[in-house]
Amino acid sequence: MDHIRNIAIIAHVDHGKTTLVDCLLKQSGTFRANQAISSEERIMDSMDLEREKGITIRAKNAAFKYKEYHINIVDTPGHADFGGEVERIMNMIDGVLLVVDASDGPQAQTRFVLRKALEAGAKPIVVINKIDRDNANPHKVLDRVFDLFVSLHATDEQLDFPTVYTSAKEGYAKIDIKDTTTTMEPLFDAIIKYIPAPRAHAGVEFKMLVANLDYSDYIGRIAFGKIYSGKVKVGDSAACLHGDKRKTEGKITAIFHFEGLKRIEIQEAHAGDVVGVAGFEDVFIGETITDVVTRQPLPFVPIDPPTIQMQFAVNDGPLAGLDGKLVTARHIWERLTKEVRTNVALRISPTDVPNIFNVAGRGEMQIAILVEQMRRQGYEVLVSRPEVIYQKDAEGRLLEPIEKLFLEIPKEAMGPTMENLSGRKADIVQMDHHGEEITIEALIPMRGLIGFETDLVNMTRGLGVMSHLFHEYGPDRGDIAARKNGSLISMEDGEAMAYALNMVQERGRLMVEPGDKIYKGMIVGENARENDIPVNPCKAKRLTNMRSQGDGKGIQLDPPLKLSLERALEYIGSDEYVEATPKSLRLRKKILDEGQRKRAAQSRTQKVVAE
Repeated sequence: MDHIRNIAIIAHVDHGKTTLVDCLLKQSGTFRANQAISSEERIMDSMDLEREKGITIRAKNAAFKYKEYHINIVDTPGHADFGGEVERIMNMIDGVLLVVDASDGPQAQTRFVLRKALEAGAKPIVVINKIDRDNANPHKVLDRVFDLFVSLHATDEQLDFPTVYTSAKEGYAKIDIKDTTTTMEPLFDAIIKYIPAPRAHAGVEFKMLVANLDYSDYIGRIAFGKIYSGKVKVGDSAACLHGDKRKTEGKITAIFHFEGLKRIEIQEAHAGDVVGVAGFEDVFIGETITDVVTRQPLPFVPIDPPTIQMQFAVNDGPLAGLDGKLVTARHIWERLTKEVRTNVALRISPTDVPNIFNVAGRGEMQIAILVEQMRRQGYEVLVSRPEVIYQKDAEGRLLEPIEKLFLEIPKEAMGPTMENLSGRKADIVQMDHHGEEITIEALIPMRGLIGFETDLVNMTRGLGVMSHLFHEYGPDRGDIAARKNGSLISMEDGEAMAYALNMVQERGRLMVEPGDKIYKGMIVGENARENDIPVNPCKAKRLTNMRSQGDGKGIQLDPPLKLSLERALEYIGSDEYVEATPKSLRLRKKILDEGQRKRAAQSRTQKVVAE
């Protein structure tokens, strides 16, 4: 047990933690020199989407040997929407490497993950990364990290943190900035010296707290966690103590251990090690697996609740089933159920309508990632605009989720940014000027954040940086104005024609190109005004044998507005859907027929008047 170290790597998005894990795995001799993986970059980002977006989405385990020590390491996500992944792995580890960019310094998400680590009592080592960059200022960043520790009420022992300076890209680490080294050895030595051996008891009953889940088609659900006490062997009888006080008995059918990125099946595991055990189908994160039913469970760590929800519906449009193979309600519900098995921050529930399901999560990015994964697996689904989940206080007043927003913007963009924030009902808490940059801290309703990132990019010409964290449930802040522009809605089925689009683009911005398949109720563009307008993008030019004056004049179409999935989810109104299929993203009205849409709108207004 004294030769085991359990650590997590935590950082803000893009501060280089996945590259650092690569470096540790490669330099510890985990891979043979001739192994193909040894030349890969960002090995831990095993999902396609992680490699494309350059972010970590799922917390992942790995392990390596250094001298006679076995070091278990967990790579955590840096994006606020995947905070559920960070919270649960804090139960598995005894120390953290806090990775901070040598030029950017600690950011909003650094604060969130560090707070969780300090609350869990983990021993921190501060790693100041990217010291090889031209604009690196490691000493100033170290002062800011110290201020961050103080503001999070760290204990004196936690404030006495060791610091290591690294360049994960170049593959070296230093204890003193003036040292010259070519390897990561100083960081390996710091991990062994400063991270304590696991807090565990060898000679007593077997207990393990579940911190991560995986699923195998062959052996079912695999529960990962740290063994707090005792030892376990394959074939042992065991019990699962659930969060709702239920107790189920079972048998350990397999035990897994990490070597590098590989899961190795072993016969026996001891206190302090991080392992996966199979044998319980309905085990959940935060629950205890022990040897007999009569034991007391380990403390249950609740995970922050979801704050945003969307509806997933079966694609019922005219083009349904052309791209995807998995299109029925049963397919979608099975896929959502499978996701919830391993993704603890998501909640799913059926609605009164059999082909519509509610999916709740931490943020629209988290749900958009799920939709993107489903598209790639051959699913077709309609997704509604994100809505926040309200709660009520003891007096019955509405409470809504409030987020803490951190902004870094250029000085000249301050006016439009402040105006935009006030329209979104934000309260400015703090503002700091440094040189040509301004840092703003604000409390903003989660509803107000929907679509804000796109506005920020436009207002700051791409120079603005934002991050946000869940703050609290606060009093409802009233109406927030939604999108200002109406939609151009097709009134015909068919194929988009350049001749017709040329006339339609006079009304606003196009979202389709000539040759695209179109159907009634589909949104083909953004109106320049506030109301929706029906248009006909499929109208062909009538041919006659008379020579017209317009002959020879080419049609000039503006480039269409192409929205990514996240941007499309922010863009749509409350009566619209994003139709996500493996090959295309379309925007459409929930009710495709124009007459039925008008009748539904009238009945809504009558209902409001009657109330």
